[in-house]
Amino acid sequence: MRILILGGAVSGRAAAGLATRLGYEVTGYDRSPSAAARMRAEGLSWTGGEWTPALLSAVDVVVTSPGVAPMAPPIVDTIAAGTALWSELEFAARHTDATLAAVTGTNGKTSTVTAAALMLEESGVKACAAGNIGTALSDVAQESWDVIVVEASSFQLAFAHAFHPRAAAILNVSPDHLDWHRTFDAYADAKARITSNQIPSDLLAFGADDPAAAGAANVSRAEKVPVSANRVPEGGAGVVAGRIRIGPMDFEAPDLPADFLEDAVVGAVLARKVGATEQGIRRGFSRFRPGPHRRALVGEWQGVQWVDDSKATNPHAAVAAANGFESVVLIAGGQNKGLDLSPMAMMPTVRHVFSIGETAEELGRIFDGRPVTITASLSEAVAGAEEVAERGDTVLLAPGCASFDMFASYGARGDEFRRLVLARMEAGSGN
Repeated sequence: MRILILGGAVSGRAAAGLATRLGYEVTGYDRSPSAAARMRAEGLSWTGGEWTPALLSAVDVVVTSPGVAPMAPPIVDTIAAGTALWSELEFAARHTDATLAAVTGTNGKTSTVTAAALMLEESGVKACAAGNIGTALSDVAQESWDVIVVEASSFQLAFAHAFHPRAAAILNVSPDHLDWHRTFDAYADAKARITSNQIPSDLLAFGADDPAAAGAANVSRAEKVPVSANRVPEGGAGVVAGRIRIGPMDFEAPDLPADFLEDAVVGAVLARKVGATEQGIRRGFSRFRPGPHRRALVGEWQGVQWVDDSKATNPHAAVAAANGFESVVLIAGGQNKGLDLSPMAMMPTVRHVFSIGETAEELGRIFDGRPVTITASLSEAVAGAEEVAERGDTVLLAPGCASFDMFASYGARGDEFRRLVLARMEAGSGN
C-alpha cells in the first residue's frame, strides 16, 4: 500500500512510524519546510513548502493530521481526486486487535479517558490511554493491549469512516473549533461520528443534561446510557445525594467538582462495558484526579484562592469554571477559535475581569457593566488581580480562548500563571 501522510508533527510522525512498520510505501507532506526537513532527517520521504496535487499520484490512501483543516488545498485536492482520506485515528484503528473505548466532547475528554483507563488497570485489564490525550493511537496500535481508551477529537473523527469503538461517549457539544469546522453543525456532526459504526451490542454513554449530546445519541444504534452529575437518569448512571450509582453499584462519591465527577462516572460506564470490575471501578474513583491546568489550586494567601484552569479554552469551559466559585476575579482572553464569546457574560460570580491577548478588547465589551481591565500581558493581569482581590475571592485563570497568540500551549500558559503567582506570593511573604 502507498500512503501519503499530511503533517509532520505528533500524529503524522506516529502514522509514518506505523505505516513503516507495516511495510507500506510512505511519503509525506508538511507546509513547513523545516518540519519536512526534520522528517527527512529521520529517513522519511517528505516534501515541504508549496502544496502540489502531483503528490497524490500513485497514492492509495492519504492519512491526515488534525492540524490540516478541511478547506486546506491538500484535503480539497484529495477529495476531488477520489483518493481515500483517513485521519490518523482511522488509520491506526484499522491496525489494532485491541478492544477500543472512545470518548469525545467539547470538554472533559481527557478526564474521562484518564478515569476509564485507571479503572481498567485497577481491574487487572491491560489498558492504556491514547489519541488526543498526547500519545497517538498509531504509537500503541500494534502493542499487546486488551483495551485502548481513545480520546477522539472532532478533527480526528471528521475523517474517520470505519472507526468502531465497543464503548463510546459523547460528553457534551458546544461551539468550539469553528475556525476549523466553519459551522457548528459540521462540528457536531464530527462528534457524532464516534457512534456511526456502533451496533446494538455496543454502548454509548452521553451527557444527559447536554441537549446537543443527547441529540447526537438519538441516532445511535448502540445501547444508550445517559449520565448526569445531578441525578440518575432513567436507564442511566449518575450522582444523587452524594452517592454514585452505576447499574447495581452504589457508593459514596469522591469530593470533586460536578463536571469532573460526571466525567469519572462516564469513564466508569465505559470501563465496566469493556471489562472493569466493581472493585476496580471503586479503586479507580479513589485514585482519580483531574489533570494539570484543570481548576488546579496554585495556592491560597490572605483568604484569596488562586486557581489555574488554563485548559478552559472555550467559553463553555470558562463559564463552568467560574460558576464553580462564589466570588471570582477572572483572568480571560487569548486567541479566538472562531467562537461567539458572549456566553462568557453568563458568569454571575465574576466581579472583576482582567482581559489578555487578542480578545482583550472584545471581552471588555462582553462584560459591560462589570469592571474590566485590559492588560498587555499575563504578568500585568496577575499583578492587577492581586490588587483588587479581597478575602473570599478566587482569582481564576479561565481564558475561554486558545493560547497561541501568547503561548505555545494552554499548558505553557498555565505554567506561567503558576510561576507568576508563586513569585508574587513569595515576594509578598518576605521569604
